[in-house]
Amino acid sequence: MEKPTIILATSNGVGMGHLARASAIALALKEYANPIIVSMAGGIAEIPEFMGIRCEYIPGRDRMWMTRDKWDVYLRDRLLALVDETGARVMSFDGVVPYPGVIAAKFSHPKLALVWVRRGLWQKKPQRFVLGLQSKMMDYIVEPGDFARSYDFGPTATRKDSRLTASVSLFQKETALQRDEARKVLGLDLHRPAVLVQLGTGDSDVNEKMTAALSGLLGWKDLQVILTKQPLDKDGKSLAPEGLDIRVVRHFPLARVLRAFDASVCATGYNGVHELLPAGVPTVFVSNIRGTDDQEARARWCHDMGFALRANQADLDEITRTVRKLQDTSVRNRLHAKCEELPDPTGGAEIAKILYQLAVQEESVRPSWLSYKRLHIQVQLNRGLRHLAYKVLRRLALIYRFFNPYLVVQKIRAEQPIWGSQNTASELHPLIKSEQRFEHLITGASEEYKRRREEIADAAYGEKLEVINTRKS
Repeated sequence: MEKPTIILATSNGVGMGHLARASAIALALKEYANPIIVSMAGGIAEIPEFMGIRCEYIPGRDRMWMTRDKWDVYLRDRLLALVDETGARVMSFDGVVPYPGVIAAKFSHPKLALVWVRRGLWQKKPQRFVLGLQSKMMDYIVEPGDFARSYDFGPTATRKDSRLTASVSLFQKETALQRDEARKVLGLDLHRPAVLVQLGTGDSDVNEKMTAALSGLLGWKDLQVILTKQPLDKDGKSLAPEGLDIRVVRHFPLARVLRAFDASVCATGYNGVHELLPAGVPTVFVSNIRGTDDQEARARWCHDMGFALRANQADLDEITRTVRKLQDTSVRNRLHAKCEELPDPTGGAEIAKILYQLAVQEESVRPSWLSYKRLHIQVQLNRGLRHLAYKVLRRLALIYRFFNPYLVVQKIRAEQPIWGSQNTASELHPLIKSEQRFEHLITGASEEYKRRREEIADAAYGEKLEVINTRKS
């Protein structure tokens, strides 16, 4: 029997959680299916080379390369083109809010089943108001297990429309490297202590947390401090205090080398918790309160149950004091031993089997068009009065311009995007970060698929009008 193709789509969320879960599921699928990952997250650049999984990057609406309405259509058409190219019958979406383009793709294809991989521990944000309608659009909903699920009091906690699995993680005991081997891969000294710090940089409050955490490591003899990016603010100023041996390493998946570290300081995202704790790394969690993920609830659970230390993200002095506790060998030993009690994160394999079973079964019962239209209206309302006013003004402007046209001297095409099927991080990262439009193709794309993609890009990016004056002819 030919292996079915299954598409795993993810949003561009805060951190790597969505993409890491999709990667874990895809790795489990490789044995009996052909997984393809599509994502708006820049981290997708790391996946093809290291995991041997075909991928496509889709520029998110945050790139501002087209209007929101055009992007909805663009996303729908990109997904449908990929479905037609690969013959996929199942597509999963890992993200807080399934984009209108994702749901439209499902309703535009007669045999495509849509699965929502819906993480729990939501904060009570506006997204909860369309949760019921969005859930009705799905053929299946899976909730990846969360160690801290007993502390989940958000809008998904009491719903009965999903199947709960074990937690999902790229860390697997069988494939993770042992301490010395992992250190050799990362180029670390085998005999000096090493701490991994993953807090991110950006806004001033986030930068202050980074500095506070690094300050808690001062005085740790012979310490190697490992970061995944340079600790710099937007002006290029270092956020690290003097006296630390800081090294920046890039390795994907990082879960494979976590045993290299004696301790860690990390945000309390799904990904960090479900990789570091199963790896037995003594950790201080400093929550990021942005986004929908209730990181504070997860951090409290980790601390209350004794699996990690929690630092109050709003108190810089407490962050420094709590991180300093990691210098105590007895504290690290206690946390490491406690983490041995956690169950293995086998949810990736569970979800892979669910997707496979959907791919080989008969066509599923589809939600009604009425529910779809209700969701579309609700989404438009949730976009707010500003969006509605913009659409009204735009249409009035078009009517006015119909009766008072510009004198169009020439019509010129918008700048052409870069096209390519690159599959290495060194090639993909600069293209994804560039301000020039980038249209990524899966490896082995057919000529028909390339032509269809050109049509989609032309419709999305359009043409520019070069105007000399506004007088009618």
